[in-house]
Amino acid sequence: MSGAPDKPRGLFLWLWWTYLWRYRLLLAVALVFMAVEGSMFGLLSYMMKPMFDSVFVGGNAGALWWVGIVIFGSFLIRALASIAQKVLMTQVSERTVGDIRNDLLQHLMTLDGGFHQDHGPGYLMQRVEGDVGQISKVWRIIITGAGRDVIALISLFAVALGIDWRWTLVALVGAPLLVLPSILVQRYVRGNARKARDIAAKLSTRLNEVFHGIVPIKLNRLEEYQAARYRKLTNRRIRAETRAAMGQASIPGLIDIMSGVGFMGVLLYGGGEIIAGTKTVGDFMAFFTAIALAFEPLRRLGAVSGNWQIAAASIERLKELLELVPDLRDPAQPKPAPQGVPGIVLNNVHLAYGEAPVLRGTSFTAEPGQTTALVGASGAGKSTVFNVLTRLVDPESGRVEIDGIAVSELRLAELRGLFSVVSQEALLFDETLRENILLGRDDVSESRLQEVLSAAHVADFLPRIEGGLDARVGPRGSALSGGQRQRVAIARALLRDTPILLLDEATSALDAQSEAVVQAALEQLSQGRTTLVIAHRLSTVRHADKIVVMDQGRVVEEGTHDALLARNGAYARLHAMQFSES
Repeated sequence: MSGAPDKPRGLFLWLWWTYLWRYRLLLAVALVFMAVEGSMFGLLSYMMKPMFDSVFVGGNAGALWWVGIVIFGSFLIRALASIAQKVLMTQVSERTVGDIRNDLLQHLMTLDGGFHQDHGPGYLMQRVEGDVGQISKVWRIIITGAGRDVIALISLFAVALGIDWRWTLVALVGAPLLVLPSILVQRYVRGNARKARDIAAKLSTRLNEVFHGIVPIKLNRLEEYQAARYRKLTNRRIRAETRAAMGQASIPGLIDIMSGVGFMGVLLYGGGEIIAGTKTVGDFMAFFTAIALAFEPLRRLGAVSGNWQIAAASIERLKELLELVPDLRDPAQPKPAPQGVPGIVLNNVHLAYGEAPVLRGTSFTAEPGQTTALVGASGAGKSTVFNVLTRLVDPESGRVEIDGIAVSELRLAELRGLFSVVSQEALLFDETLRENILLGRDDVSESRLQEVLSAAHVADFLPRIEGGLDARVGPRGSALSGGQRQRVAIARALLRDTPILLLDEATSALDAQSEAVVQAALEQLSQGRTTLVIAHRLSTVRHADKIVVMDQGRVVEEGTHDALLARNGAYARLHAMQFSES
């Protein structure tokens, strides 16, 4: 934000300096049009005096034309100014909201894994879409109120004061009574609005869980159960939204009451002066029109405070999210990333998730260019090794090295650029097959792409898909089988061409035929790379250069398949168990 002043405190000022500042020229032009639109209210009310005194009462036919032209001109100018300011404000509003959503999404993706474990996708989707959507409303309401309604009030009260300042005081006699109720109502609105946004986030989380788990829900006949949970949350949101709406509507309602008191006072006080002849009908009509027109901008400005309280509940949450700082950051003095095919060393690594220890002095070496397999029971810490290696989490003690350099001494982007990962669940997007393989890259030649498709065995099933590479794969790759999704993930990894390959149960969910094809593609992929494999099926890693057996966060055995079997230890027991099951 080059050239902008330091960000001051306050939610609206934070929004202004952070986002609206960059569109200040567009806003300035919009405010000029708003001021023109607002000032036309004053001109219209002022023209009531010559219309009644000169034309209707005085009978001056010559004044009829110029009064009519001025009144028509005020409506015409107001219409054109209104169109211009609305177009400009829509542009500013949409651009600003787009900036906030982009910044928020980009920032959320930098936060640590622990944050995403505590905040589900539905919650974060509600923050990005729902809360930012609330902000888009407040731009127009507050800025239009400042630019149009304030100018309209100034011009209208100038007309009213010019006619009779005493009448104006009488019209506003109820204004002081609004102060305390307005403050109490604003607090009430803000509290209920924040509650409603919290419930909306829970509703989004519930929907996300239902739609991702629709098959288990059907199989376990949980439709009524899930519908009842959603209905309960919906009813809570309805109550919170209704209370917020009631409070929000109360402020314009209070202004209406004040308006009624003021009108009655002016009629009783001013009517006597007109009857006595000290004031003209034109005076009263101009004043009456000015005050009548003034109360609508007053109602809108009164509603601004209610709308602002609703938006402020969302802005507070967004500000809190944007100010979160990830624990895992680049080092102050990073070292250059290793070149070539590196080795990997874990030395006495300890890590716990909360009170539960996961790695307890884990130590092993993966030699450069070789395949090292991690095996062991569920919960042994195998996947956590991948997490500390890629710095999804930092260990509490010990050292994790790539080619002799601690992973904490590398930039995160450069560190993760060393790895290609193929896991049990291939992450596919609802895009074309081509886009799911290229992932935005435009530097891949057609010949290189065909080479990758062949090596990953994607070319084997491609002719059977209508549309080929340009066919959409559906949400989460639902149009493809499990084996086909895995082969797409392998094609991605081949294109990345990184020196380290991480395979996390890459074939465990596949049938025997698909596993054979995918295993052949993985063997092709691992050539010339340092490969770490997490495997449940020991048959898939029997040819690994080294097998590391883990148990409760510790390395209990290392060696080749044959050597470990001959040792008749933990690996031999795992092997015997799988053999007896098969």
